[in-house]
Amino acid sequence: MAWNEPGGSGNKDPWGGGNRGGNNQGPPDLDEVVKQLQQKFSAIFGGAKKGGGGGSTPGAGKAGSIGLGVIAVVLVVVWAISGIYIVDEGRRGVVLQFGAYAKTTMPGPHWHPRFIQTVEVVNVEESRALTVGFRQTGGSRPTSSTVGRESLMLTQDENIVDVKLAVQYKVKSASDYLFRVRDPEAVLRQATESAIREVIGKNDMDFILKEGRADITAQTMELIQATLDRYQSGLIITTVNLQDAQPPEQVQDAFADAVKAQGDSERVKNEAEAYRNDIIPRARGNAARQIAEANAYKEKVIAEAEGEASRFKQVLAEYQKAPEVTRKRLYLESMESVLSNSSKVLVDVKEGNNIMYLPLDQLMGDGPGSTSSHRRIVESISPSQISPADRRVRDNVRGRGER
Repeated sequence: MAWNEPGGSGNKDPWGGGNRGGNNQGPPDLDEVVKQLQQKFSAIFGGAKKGGGGGSTPGAGKAGSIGLGVIAVVLVVVWAISGIYIVDEGRRGVVLQFGAYAKTTMPGPHWHPRFIQTVEVVNVEESRALTVGFRQTGGSRPTSSTVGRESLMLTQDENIVDVKLAVQYKVKSASDYLFRVRDPEAVLRQATESAIREVIGKNDMDFILKEGRADITAQTMELIQATLDRYQSGLIITTVNLQDAQPPEQVQDAFADAVKAQGDSERVKNEAEAYRNDIIPRARGNAARQIAEANAYKEKVIAEAEGEASRFKQVLAEYQKAPEVTRKRLYLESMESVLSNSSKVLVDVKEGNNIMYLPLDQLMGDGPGSTSSHRRIVESISPSQISPADRRVRDNVRGRGER
């Protein structure tokens, strides 16, 4: 049976209302409901609960105090737990106390009193990029890390170059990065533009476009870092790359022709240098060889001359001892030296037959330098024409031939 059906026994009204004039179909009294809720909360927090006689319950105050303490402890625990934070690797935690910088925390778990201190975590290991000199095309808009401005710069020799520079950087000091300057990226962008224009303005165009790229990036990086440190921006430059450096678009064709001509000039110079490096060592080698040969010939001639002089002195000493024998010996040795290289046959015989048989084929077959030919020539001389001294010389000649 429903609680509001007529004829039921007892009051089944869930709102706690009694019979009002015998009509159970009316709405509950809201004032009564609110009053009952106030009484319950008053009992929890130590208030007196209204009883039937209007007195207070003895244990109600103690129970309310315990409940209030539990709630306070729970709130303190929740507040303490909410103050725990963890700083990841490669990041730094910047602690602010009532909005002012307090300290910087390293990676790991930390605690701070919530509602008194706040923490901002900054990534100091992330490599960030900034490009200076990007020129917009097709209506596209540059990103926040790109300077989309005109990149034409004036060089020292009053030429114009179009430069594109890429800068990579990291956060060096988290506190300086957050609080020293309003916009660190804007400061970096302006410092980069100023540095690259200063470096370009101090160098010639050929140096910028060819061999000077490394020097330009090094000088630009040094100037940018000096500016950032002076402003205490909390940033550190890691690399600077000169991505593009070229003349303006209007003169690129002429400049390309000039570069090609310079390349041809360098090629010809390199070929000439290679030829010089090839011919000069060879000429020096030939000269050294000729000098060595000349020195060797000089030493040879000097040695031969000294030997001839020494031999002449020895012959002179023997000549002084026996002039006739030495003279004859020299004569015979000279004739032997001359005739040994000759194919002629000499016959010097005064007394002999009218018919003389000479085996020329055998005589000629002995060959130059043969001792048998010498012996025949010597023996063809008449014995009566040989003096005793010549006879001794002949015997010596025979002895050498038999050996």
